[in-house]
Amino acid sequence: MSRLPKTPAALRRLAVLAAVTAASLALTACISLLPKSDPAQLYRFGFKPETPVSAAPATGGFGVLKPPSVFPREAASDRLLTTTGSEVAYVSVARWVAPAPVLFDEAVAAAFAADKGPARLVMRGDPRRADYTLRLDVRSFEARYTHGPKAGPDVVIVVDAVLQGTDRSPPRLQTFEVSVTASDNRVAAIVEAYNQGLAQLLPQLAVWVDQAGPLKD
Repeated sequence: MSRLPKTPAALRRLAVLAAVTAASLALTACISLLPKSDPAQLYRFGFKPETPVSAAPATGGFGVLKPPSVFPREAASDRLLTTTGSEVAYVSVARWVAPAPVLFDEAVAAAFAADKGPARLVMRGDPRRADYTLRLDVRSFEARYTHGPKAGPDVVIVVDAVLQGTDRSPPRLQTFEVSVTASDNRVAAIVEAYNQGLAQLLPQLAVWVDQAGPLKD
């Protein structure tokens, strides 16, 4: 028994099916050939006191309430921000273990805990009295390539501080700025430059707050 010749409609369906099959095979081949990217390495920055931290005194001193620090949007994630002139980029193979503002506020708390002055941070919900509110606006938290693309960048940290007393007196204003050149262009060296920068800046901030002194009743 001879086969009947295929109709034009049947031929069209076969052609469509063949085209879909070929496209699916091509797409599968493309997906299988895409390189797999390595997971980003996680890093942490912070404040490490040179001497062991002693417990804060139960009496004396004054309390300082510090809301979460404000970061520029481009530096407020867990990515390491770099700049080269007017160009902005992120280090593709590295991440902070937490968003930069979280790690920064942890470093601030550690610096005040290590400070020997009278100021003590008061967290929200803490029953201790807060005489002042300390607001920190981090205007720069980045690695700047100012010495060429292969040299270690300058880690620049700029913080505007506003200390406002509960007595409604005029606030105290101060800008703190540090710049530390990384020893080379490795991520570990850049992270260490962040640590060195915070080790210079945060004690200055704590001493400045200490100088405000307790408010008079």
